[in-house]
Amino acid sequence: MEFTMIETGWLSLLPPVIAIALALLTKEVYSSLFIGLFSGMLIYSFAGGGGIVSAAATTFDMMYSKIADNAYMIIFLALLWAVVVLVSKSGGSEAYGRWAGKRLKSKRSAAFATSLLGVLVFIDDGFNCLTVGTVMRPITDRLRISREKLAYIIDATAAPVCIIAPVSSWAVAVASEVSQTGGFHIFLSTIPYNLYALLTIVMVFFICFTGKDFGPMKRAEEQAAQEAAAVETAQAQDRPKGRVVDLALPILVLVVCAILGMAYVGGFFRGVGFSEAIGENPAAGLTLGAFAGLVTAFALYIPRKLMTAREFIEDIVGGIGNIVPPMLILILSWSLGGVCRQLIGTGVYISGFVSAAKLPLGFLPFLIFVVAALMSFSMGTSWGTFSMLIPIVTMICSADGAGALLVPTLGATLAGSVYGDHCSPISDTTILASTGAACKHIRHVETQLPYATLVAVVCAVGYLIAGFTLTPWIALAAGVALLIGALLVLNKSNLRLSK
Repeated sequence: MEFTMIETGWLSLLPPVIAIALALLTKEVYSSLFIGLFSGMLIYSFAGGGGIVSAAATTFDMMYSKIADNAYMIIFLALLWAVVVLVSKSGGSEAYGRWAGKRLKSKRSAAFATSLLGVLVFIDDGFNCLTVGTVMRPITDRLRISREKLAYIIDATAAPVCIIAPVSSWAVAVASEVSQTGGFHIFLSTIPYNLYALLTIVMVFFICFTGKDFGPMKRAEEQAAQEAAAVETAQAQDRPKGRVVDLALPILVLVVCAILGMAYVGGFFRGVGFSEAIGENPAAGLTLGAFAGLVTAFALYIPRKLMTAREFIEDIVGGIGNIVPPMLILILSWSLGGVCRQLIGTGVYISGFVSAAKLPLGFLPFLIFVVAALMSFSMGTSWGTFSMLIPIVTMICSADGAGALLVPTLGATLAGSVYGDHCSPISDTTILASTGAACKHIRHVETQLPYATLVAVVCAVGYLIAGFTLTPWIALAAGVALLIGALLVLNKSNLRLSK
């Protein structure tokens, strides 16, 4: 479906601002997203000479378009959630919880294990969120780690890890955007300059080891610690035959077949390079992996009579039903992002500041980072943000003779883009992280936002340093020191306020 963009100036900022503000104020996501979406359509319709009926029709046109564009992702999520329910009903989750509980006996070890698993599952961010959540939630529940903390760990080791992993769907997307200036080699060069991704990983492991939380996250952790059980974990007391393999084997087959599926769909077995293949259509490959996990579960559970064939089908239907609420949030957020990018020119308006700013060239990485962060937070997409900004960055760096700033500024572009993908309420990764952790979406946003924004502020300082020193290492060292210092201060401030 074709849409025609109409640049609406500052009005293009209103839809994401309305949606985010309403979500944070009302604690209700569905109506907030729809109101933001419809307000964008009203702006678009009236700017084009239409009316309210035209706005309503275009709203559902956009929703239809996004459902069609993301059909494979919808199928993948439905199949994956069916696998999640099946491994729980089989008793595999409970057995895994008992097994891991003998080895992971503290919050620190469980949080570290969750973070490490998140780093290892780097192929795709959405896949990361749901897989890590499924595997680790029984353990974190048992040890009274809050669902909010679990969602943060999952989210912080999803997009920030994928953007610096050379073998991921993200790497291919970025390399394709910079194909005219060096392609994959340029992408590799930006990794040390991606301060947001690197500092986010530092922060996750620091907090996991020290437990020095602050703000809403600290209150969530205190509440979880005081309760008899952090949250109610679905268990299968009536499945005494469940074993660890009933969780481990379907998930392992799913992961391996998802990687092979992405390679197959992208043409790896027909001579295409592996990195290019997995980035061709990752959702289609992930769907093959989820289906393989489902088949494995059937072969593992039915012969051993862990469940009947009828119960197996009923659990699949139940699992798909569980994914409907977060799926609705995803569809609304995709549609809102489509309005901002395709119809009213939110990204074009914000990126115009980059070209219009008259600052010394050393400020360019800082400025680009701030603009990218605002764009990605407003639109809920990192890919959409860096696809808009990378051509502008390459043009500025070549036209102004600032070739030495190209790599630092591209790194800042990717870093700012990931910030929004990491924490925006309308980002699909944020939604999937709350889904994987079985945490209320708005609670995940509220508890994570201070953490992500702290890293972003430290990164802004780092890019001021990188822009003038033209080296990532000084900026990175300064960023680590500032971040840890800020965490210690904020943690102590929280303690004083709570007394």
